[in-house]
Amino acid sequence: MDAPVPPLAAPTDPSAHRYDVAVIGGGVVGHGIAWEALQSGRSVALIDDAPGSGASWAAAGMLAPVSELHYQEEALLALMLEAARLWPGFAAGLDGALDGGTGSGPEGAGGTGYLTTPTLAVGADAADRRALADLRAVQQACGLAVEPLTVREARAREPLLSPGISCALDIPADHQVDPRRLLARIGALLRADGRFAAVPRRAAGLLWDGGRVAGASLEGGGEIRADETVVANGLGAADLQGLPGGLALPLRPVYGDILRLRVPPQLRPLLRSTVRGLVRGVPVYIVPREDGTVVIGATQREDAPTESGAVSAGGVYQLLRDAQQLLPAVAELELLEATARARPGTPDNAPLLGRVRRPGSGGDVEGLIIATGFFRHGVLLTPVAAAVCRELLDGPPDPRWAGFRPDRFSARRESAQDFSPNDRTTA
Repeated sequence: MDAPVPPLAAPTDPSAHRYDVAVIGGGVVGHGIAWEALQSGRSVALIDDAPGSGASWAAAGMLAPVSELHYQEEALLALMLEAARLWPGFAAGLDGALDGGTGSGPEGAGGTGYLTTPTLAVGADAADRRALADLRAVQQACGLAVEPLTVREARAREPLLSPGISCALDIPADHQVDPRRLLARIGALLRADGRFAAVPRRAAGLLWDGGRVAGASLEGGGEIRADETVVANGLGAADLQGLPGGLALPLRPVYGDILRLRVPPQLRPLLRSTVRGLVRGVPVYIVPREDGTVVIGATQREDAPTESGAVSAGGVYQLLRDAQQLLPAVAELELLEATARARPGTPDNAPLLGRVRRPGSGGDVEGLIIATGFFRHGVLLTPVAAAVCRELLDGPPDPRWAGFRPDRFSARRESAQDFSPNDRTTA
């Protein structure tokens, strides 16, 4: 089954109100930002015609700042580590909201599925062992804890691992969350708050009033007015009308296939740890869930399939083949679902997060925050994206995150009169 989370309830006429914050985009990042804005005492409108149905729906939910450290992406590490630091409190706040900490919350809400189970990195052959050893050197140079295990030690922890693996590394700081449960949890909490409004429409563009962003126009007509507008709709951000003149949001779709499988009772627990492997240099991961399923992923392709949700037969074969080489029992699992979604990538694979500079004046465009381009890290970075947006709503930005400004790729015009060809004053 491949369907979005339950839809957010729509108000009778959301355009009849003015909101403190309008969030464009109902993925996991948009949900997190909306929740954080509500926690700050603000009223919020969330604009999305199919919330939770995009990349967030397909995500495996690995919270892996250590494993996800890639060569030449070290600048991302501080942001990922801050997100990992925030995750326990973020999850606890969601799990305990409105329910006295029982994790039940309002009707239709369960827990987030946040688990602090560790991660094992394993290699299939000698070349994979060398590649993981090289990566471990980079990780250790960055102060990250990655400890080698013997194959015997790894199989003592996870008896169903193949005896033929070449190496294993223990990564205790990399955890997981279930993105579908997370989306359902935040959605239920949002619906229970009278200051929240769901707008089940697609945003067409930004509204302007007196040189500042004043909300969003909707496809098919209508508009949502807000003091602050957060653009968090992934790949759709670059297509919005009324973006500030000269602003480039160089987003590209990176497609990924991901599988969900059921573990038969006699094989449970299949795993207690998340397994991230290299098989002939190709990454694969196996994430165990509390409900007796596992997630296997994910391919990475930029081949622009004819349909955005088209699953690659070759990708499915590759994932099953490589996962089975590390964990032979994969062959005995029941395939429940194959899903593909596009993740929003940027030229440096880092998010576009923050305000946009106004040409000439040196200040920022008022009323506008961008939060997109999270690529592989959307679920991990949700708490820090929400925290950064709240800081921007409250006052000046945190200088630590200046390198992620959304205008860093823009060749901005310096003439104030050229600020935005789409800038218009609306009554």
